[in-house]
Amino acid sequence: MSKQKMDERAIGYWKANISLIGILMAIWAFVSFGLGYLLANPLNGIHIGNVPLPFWMAQQGAIIVFVILIFTYAKLMDGIDAKFDVNE
Repeated sequence: MSKQKMDERAIGYWKANISLIGILMAIWAFVSFGLGYLLANPLNGIHIGNVPLPFWMAQQGAIIVFVILIFTYAKLMDGIDAKFDVNE
């Protein structure tokens, strides 16, 4: 394989990786900051147990979503690795 072709594949791989990271971080930012702070007033009427939804999202929900996003990242990166033939 030529050096130019390998460079193009490497650039494509990192663009896909950075794009995926950006999307997942935007989701996490929306859940933690958006639901926990920016939309707190409209969502205060919704309760999980005895706790308002924005407080719950800021304290617990963002952590749970972050863990889910870690597993999502791992699963999607397996696909990207296979697509660019850099998998194990």
